Amino acid sequence: MKNRKPNTLANPTRRTFWNKFSALYGLVLTPNFIKYQTLLSPLAMKPSQSPDPSSPKSIIGQYGPQLWKLNHHDAGEYSFRNDRWKDIKSWKTQILPRIEEFIASPQIDFSPNPKLIHQYKYDGLEIDELSWDLPYGRPAKALFLKPIGAKGPLPAILGLHDHGGNKYFGRRKITKTGDNHPLMDYHQDHYYSGKAWANEIAKKGYAVLVHDTFTFGTRRVQYDDISDIPWGECNTDGLTDSNPENSENIEKYNTWAGNHEHIMAKSLFSGGYTWPGIFLYEDQLALDILSAREDVDSDKIGCAGLSGGGLRTVYLGGLDSRIKCAVCVGFMSTWKDFMLNKSYTHTWMTYTPVLPKYMNFPEILGMRVPLPTMVLNNSEDSLYTVPEMKKAVEILKGVYSKAGSSDTFSAKMYSGPHKFDAEMQEDAFAWMDKWLKG
Repeated sequence: MKNRKPNTLANPTRRTFWNKFSALYGLVLTPNFIKYQTLLSPLAMKPSQSPDPSSPKSIIGQYGPQLWKLNHHDAGEYSFRNDRWKDIKSWKTQILPRIEEFIASPQIDFSPNPKLIHQYKYDGLEIDELSWDLPYGRPAKALFLKPIGAKGPLPAILGLHDHGGNKYFGRRKITKTGDNHPLMDYHQDHYYSGKAWANEIAKKGYAVLVHDTFTFGTRRVQYDDISDIPWGECNTDGLTDSNPENSENIEKYNTWAGNHEHIMAKSLFSGGYTWPGIFLYEDQLALDILSAREDVDSDKIGCAGLSGGGLRTVYLGGLDSRIKCAVCVGFMSTWKDFMLNKSYTHTWMTYTPVLPKYMNFPEILGMRVPLPTMVLNNSEDSLYTVPEMKKAVEILKGVYSKAGSSDTFSAKMYSGPHKFDAEMQEDAFAWMDKWLKG
């Protein structure tokens, strides 16, 4: 006679309990219910586990380390380091569409048709001020820079501006066209050794395009754009879009815009979008414009950026093979770091929900393998922990090593806080020269 599972109600003690329970709550103990209860009982009857005192603390308490362990592996299903993937081509063919689905960029066939607003010379450069429409929001403004008298086609850089808690400004953070706004003098002194790095690399023989992206500069949300928010820190009472260049008004705007980020992010999620997906869409339109210029060599285009620009480099560089050389500055760590240690230091712009189950953060940038990639970090950068910055670099090294392309990956750690200073710029520019001019 075959062994059969004992009936849940066979034990008199349990039968008495379930009879009383069902009478109290009006439940009918059907066979399916009994089966369901039997399946759940090992979980339901298991006592809560006390946190392991040796477990590292997290910004979300004991939930952090425990939840992380439930669903994450060193080489997830989408990771090229996973043993299931043997060659780059089949991996990208199968995985790229899935990643794009998670990132959820707008699927809009749109031609931006850039317009020349003004043209002049400054700092040894020819500068075009450009503007183009997008399918939503105000037009984007941009600067195109190249050396005076340069004969094309030139290698080119898409310069990706940072976040810096300063959403009033965009392209102006990394360019200079005359007298800087005093707040931009401070910004460039603080993060860039007083340099407008887009100007600096343009003077080395590159064509450079820098555009305002979603919610920054000319693409920012203005007070008059929004419907009434009756309570909370995003109420606009007493705030005005008038006299926008006034430093006090800019400071007020940046505070308001920072508080508004959670509203924008949750609204995007509700619409089926992500913030990285919107960035990616707008950066790819800018890349379309840069690639189409007669004075640009479309086969020799790179991108770079610090902080929020580094984040945009991760997504654009990882998912658009037109970027032949990418330099990510001050935005490289792991999803574990974001979840357990540092989510409070980052904006809502960072996150692609669900994707962390399948691929670690640095592996988004690693999708570009074997194309040249550089990662620059700072050892006292308070946005990340040093062990996880190092872990992220090791992950990328593993991706490039498995692809047989270790020579096209470089990473450096510098002393000091969050920055892209003169020393780092020199190293980044040399990397660009090697792969875009060589």
